[in-house]
Amino acid sequence: APPGHTQDGGQETSFRWQCVEQPIGKLLFRRFLEGSPQFAAAGALWAEIEAFEQCEDTEREAAAKRLRSRFFTPGGSEHCGFLSAAATAAPAG
Repeated sequence: APPGHTQDGGQETSFRWQCVEQPIGKLLFRRFLEGSPQFAAAGALWAEIEAFEQCEDTEREAAAKRLRSRFFTPGGSEHCGFLSAAATAAPAG
């Protein structure tokens, strides 16, 4: 197992495995985020990033701008202030 992760009966127990790769775990975690006022913006951000990953290349720039203004800009409708400056910086170039 990767450093810091444990195995339980041979089953991977990392966050990625439980909450991203397993459909039921992902659904339950997303419902938890969306149902908690302090985490709702994080749940919405996750959903929007997944939608962004499915965008056509021609739509990506506009979608990225919407994501930045909604989630990464202080005062945005669902600002995710817990994200680091490096995570929210616009890409160079």
